[in-house]
Amino acid sequence: MRASAAEARAPREYHVSVRGDDSADGSEARMLRTISAAARLAQAGDVITVHEGVYRERIAPPRGGTSDRERIVYRAAPGEKVVVKGSEVIRGWQKVQNDTWKVALPNRFFGDFNPYSDLIRGDWFNPKRRAHHTGAVYLNEHWLTEAAQLDDVLKPAGEAPLWFGKVDEETTTIWAQFKGVDPNEAEVEINVRRAVFYPEKPGINYITVRGFSMMHAATPWAPPTAEQIGLIGTHWSKGWIIENNDIRYSTCVGVTLGKYGDRWDNTSQNTAEGYVKTIERALENGWSRENIGHHVVRNNRISHCEQAGIVGSLGAVFSTITGNVIHDIHVRRLFTGAEMAGIKIHAAIDTLISGNHIYRTTRGIWLDWMAQGTRVTRNLLHDNTGSQDLFVEVNHGPFLVDNNLFLSPTSLLDMSEGGAYAHNLMAGRIALRPELRRETPFHKPHSTHVAGLRNIRGGDDRFYNNLLIAPAGLAGYDKAAQLVEMGGNVFLKGAQASAHEQAPLVQPAFDPGIQLAEKPDGVYLEIALDKAWAEGPPRPLVTTDRLGRAAIPNLPCEQPDGSPYRLDADYFGKKRNEASPFPGPFECPGGGKQVLKVWPVTIPE
Repeated sequence: MRASAAEARAPREYHVSVRGDDSADGSEARMLRTISAAARLAQAGDVITVHEGVYRERIAPPRGGTSDRERIVYRAAPGEKVVVKGSEVIRGWQKVQNDTWKVALPNRFFGDFNPYSDLIRGDWFNPKRRAHHTGAVYLNEHWLTEAAQLDDVLKPAGEAPLWFGKVDEETTTIWAQFKGVDPNEAEVEINVRRAVFYPEKPGINYITVRGFSMMHAATPWAPPTAEQIGLIGTHWSKGWIIENNDIRYSTCVGVTLGKYGDRWDNTSQNTAEGYVKTIERALENGWSRENIGHHVVRNNRISHCEQAGIVGSLGAVFSTITGNVIHDIHVRRLFTGAEMAGIKIHAAIDTLISGNHIYRTTRGIWLDWMAQGTRVTRNLLHDNTGSQDLFVEVNHGPFLVDNNLFLSPTSLLDMSEGGAYAHNLMAGRIALRPELRRETPFHKPHSTHVAGLRNIRGGDDRFYNNLLIAPAGLAGYDKAAQLVEMGGNVFLKGAQASAHEQAPLVQPAFDPGIQLAEKPDGVYLEIALDKAWAEGPPRPLVTTDRLGRAAIPNLPCEQPDGSPYRLDADYFGKKRNEASPFPGPFECPGGGKQVLKVWPVTIPE
């Protein structure tokens, strides 16, 4: 049998260099100049190797791979620093007064997209009674803050230097504060591109992006009811791997695993009914296990995004988000809305969120609608002071939250049901409330197919073998509308147990003395444990059988492949005592003062 042309074609490696030429063939001897030129040539199975340098372009791959084995791989050359920016260097600044300079650019400089006339807007967005644009000004790669009015920029610069832009029919004028700096002699850049790596159309599947530093994107607001464009994003596709990248300075979102765009974008009128219609249209548009999701986002550093580090509405199903460091998200808080978090996922169906380090965000992880088959495990969250480490909103479960370190002032806001919480360390407040006004979907097992819609009565949760330190506590669940199962939890320093738990272990005088310290090789946790916790009545191992079935979908808490859970390893992957596992995330039956390196952590195979 004669092989087809596609089968007979040998995979190629295309090389890109800042000293290359886009008329070249992309060989190692004749490298291309731009990543985009290589993208136009690459076919399934090919590799694009980008060599050291700064590339200022928007990569919009015209095609992807055909399977997990026949991908198109974009990679930084091993050992070389490759930076891709959505900004351009700007010269020609003129001194105005005080610390203020200005530059005037012809509008044609921006082509068909001008971030300085592009307002941030959309569903569930609150501008706080002023205008915000997707543009930005950077000094030495760090952004200045957009002012509400020109007069603010004309004053002497404060701790946070400002910029202001004005666009007329022919010219874009930008005023900016540069304290003690001549901007014509420094590196001053401005946003000019909406994204850095994002396909123009949906369905560009099986792409790997590895090892880049990517920054400076004029990204729009990304609500769940509109196309979600990130600095890098998958645009309604399947099978991407985004790994080992440094992703920072995106006006709204760093990584999007989200929805396609259509004529109904931003027309939901901020209603649950509007999002239900979005889901119905998505199902008609191919939202299924076969077509969408299955992405891997791992080992990236994501920072300085004013909406979210990672966002995904419907498109993050069956995906894995692991090993990422996410920080400085929505810290300026010039605007607000309902979509800000380190990780914000709508429909985290069979999605794994594991081993991430999330800090200095307004909210750590937000699972909003349709978290079913979701697992949140072995994450380190701290210093998330705006809201909570974890917010679960209007989900019916089943979902599993285990072996996490929740160390911020508020650990959990529970507006869901059908959740299982096991072996977590919770040192912040726990709040819960029902949501009777909204009816939200639940699904057939391991599927996007909607099985029904119900409101959230609250309860139907399980708490096993957690370590709770005041102000954490479970007494709030005494008023839950549905049965709550509890056992094996330990309550310290005044943490309140729930009446649902028989014979809880309560030690109001025990202070574990938690301290978190960053050292050159990682983050360390100091904590005192009590060996007596291992000597009392045995705690059963947490398994799928013990967790039972979530009431509304009537489904067990099981792994995406349908196999049962057995929580027989701790935060570090250490084997637990199956006859009576130690409470909390660490299997340390000897107790005593512990100094534990909690980031980074390598889990044994």
